[in-house]
Amino acid sequence: MNELVVETKELTKRYGDRLAVDKVSMTVHRGEVYGFLGPNGAGKTTTLRMALGLIRPTAGSARVLGSPAGRPEVTQRVGSLIEGPGFYPYLSGRSNLQVMARYRGLPDSVVDAALERVDLASRGGDKFKSYSLGMKQRLGVASALMGDPDLIVLDEPTNGLDPAGMADMRALIVDLARGGQTVLLSSHLLAEVQEICHRVGVINGGRLLKESTVADLRGGTTLRVRATPLEEALAVAMRIAGDDKVELAIDDNGDSIRLAVDPERAAEVTRELVHAGVDVHEVTASERTLEEVFFEMTGPANGNNNHTSSKEKVS
Repeated sequence: MNELVVETKELTKRYGDRLAVDKVSMTVHRGEVYGFLGPNGAGKTTTLRMALGLIRPTAGSARVLGSPAGRPEVTQRVGSLIEGPGFYPYLSGRSNLQVMARYRGLPDSVVDAALERVDLASRGGDKFKSYSLGMKQRLGVASALMGDPDLIVLDEPTNGLDPAGMADMRALIVDLARGGQTVLLSSHLLAEVQEICHRVGVINGGRLLKESTVADLRGGTTLRVRATPLEEALAVAMRIAGDDKVELAIDDNGDSIRLAVDPERAAEVTRELVHAGVDVHEVTASERTLEEVFFEMTGPANGNNNHTSSKEKVS
């Protein structure tokens, strides 16, 4: 998984006085599912468009499959669904894919195979305008899969899908990577990304904040303690673990303390708290979710107040 499929170096895009993407350097390796994460307006879609050669960067460079982005020999080996799928409304799903296949020099046989992979084979003869949002999204993914491209770029591929459809899409993406294809995935469903992605890049305000494996980004398992009085419990926790390894956390049950220590020290922590006269209500091993990490990196303290978007606004 060391071969680079996508490599950007200080990729930058300005629209007048507005800096949409600011010196983004990212790498995507062959055979991995790479999650590209960011809140509304972070620059995700703009970055993906530059990586595909759809728009020119103001500065920096992007290489895909060893060649500059946008070269014809590269485009033939890349499948993509950026923002929403665009098809002829009066043509059937199958006919739309046939038009795209012929434009790309692919045989008609790839059409039915792609429809089968996204569970649209039985509706391929229906007009596109009759499709639900989820079906339109499936057709967009089918278009990206035609010809078994080496790189597949998917921008919010589960948009409009029901829970069963989301599960099917996750399974498909994992299957693609297992088969040796590379998937660059932009998604706002962080639980989904946590489940299927090998590595992620987090972008905010046009800048790439972090690029790491999902496991490293989430950190190790910690101890979460609910105890009262909270101030005294916090003092004991800091004495045990050190000031830099203790933090307050807020969950559905209220305030708690998170200690970055081995969960096997739970008995020791409990004993010290009780000895100090602290009432211990709960001690559990806890592992931060990708969502928690994401909000810590992109939250109001870092200049962003919008976490709940379903679609990238910067384009």
